[in-house]
Amino acid sequence: MNDRIDTNVHWSFWLFSIFFLIWNVSGGVNFIIQMNADIIALMPDTHRAIIETRPIWATAGFATGVFGGALGCLLLLLRNSIAYPVFIASLLGIIVTMIHTINVANSVITFNSFEKFMMIVLPVVVAVFLIWYTKMSKNKNWIN
Repeated sequence: MNDRIDTNVHWSFWLFSIFFLIWNVSGGVNFIIQMNADIIALMPDTHRAIIETRPIWATAGFATGVFGGALGCLLLLLRNSIAYPVFIASLLGIIVTMIHTINVANSVITFNSFEKFMMIVLPVVVAVFLIWYTKMSKNKNWIN
């Protein structure tokens, strides 16, 4: 096994790591905002329906997804391969919270296509990409 870390990583490594760190930190900010009842009252019906009916297990999944994603990106920037299992945990958290979101989306609340894409599809796609990218970075010896 080669434990050598390549000091010449591709520029895209830094770009993706920083971009997705910002993505996940903004998800963490979104999580914190959703804990404020005054702000929730100002949101559209579709968003309120998800937040106000979210059970504790889905809230825990949401927290795991966004904060795990942010931690994974920070670990990626530090070139630490522990990012890989952290991203897997983040994906599992996203899937848990998506179970609730999909149930709400299939209820009497009508979501438009953009809302479904942004709230259900995109977070899963990003999480899967980060798992793949971390594995690829490990294979290229960009992370230890």
